[in-house]
Amino acid sequence: MNFKSFLNFVLIIFLFFSCSKEIEKKSIIKEKSLDLQVLEAYTEGKNSLEAGDVLYAAKKFNEAELLYPQSNWAPKSALMAAYSYYIQDYYGDSIAELERFIKIYSQNKNIDYAYYLLAVCYYEQIVDEKKDLQSIIKAKQTFNKVISDFPNTDYAIDAKYKINLINNLLASKEMYVGRYYVKKKKWIPAINRFRVVVDEYDTTIYVEEALHRLVEVYFILGLKSEAQKYANLLGYNYQSSKWYENSYSNFNKSYKKQIIEKEKKKNSILRKAKSLFDLDG
Repeated sequence: MNFKSFLNFVLIIFLFFSCSKEIEKKSIIKEKSLDLQVLEAYTEGKNSLEAGDVLYAAKKFNEAELLYPQSNWAPKSALMAAYSYYIQDYYGDSIAELERFIKIYSQNKNIDYAYYLLAVCYYEQIVDEKKDLQSIIKAKQTFNKVISDFPNTDYAIDAKYKINLINNLLASKEMYVGRYYVKKKKWIPAINRFRVVVDEYDTTIYVEEALHRLVEVYFILGLKSEAQKYANLLGYNYQSSKWYENSYSNFNKSYKKQIIEKEKKKNSILRKAKSLFDLDG
């Protein structure tokens, strides 16, 4: 190799390393720039949420997630978008975001919060136990998922409380239909409804009345042994109850239906989002 060829070889090597460093430098600058864009979008979303502009907040959180799907900010942003919709009662949008989160980020550390918020979205749509059966069923299923998969969390504790309320709603529906059948003197369908309450919702506030109604209907039908069986059960468990006292009397015409009022407020557990998704979280 002559001297000229040697110089050309050295020049090529120098240019190669120079280009590599330049590419690496540009890559680092681009990466930092992307992180900065994500942080700016997330911060803008959080500020908008605190200012009450939930739709714009959700938009910015979605933007932060899409900018850098592989970053730690992506799952945070997805959950915050769902929370933004929820806080203003856009339940359909929140549910869609949460279902997507659960599918994409199933191993994320905040998956318990996602399931809990999903259950609450269904739960808060319950207005009438006679009409909102789908919301009731989905809320109960999702709360049970929280209890079974995340038993040692605050979410599980609140889920158990809300399932008790849901069971009261379901029992209320069965009692409503059972009373209707009694008024129509359709005794067998009425018995079936009251037995559902006794067998499946025995921890609810309606079980005492259900036992009383069974005593009453069986007595009307002349099935005194069956009436006595449920009277004994009512007396053994609820001897101080008004339903025990009325077990062999006529219908209590002045009976007022007990109503379970659902508190529709953003509770302290959900407000935990502020600590979960702070910039330094």
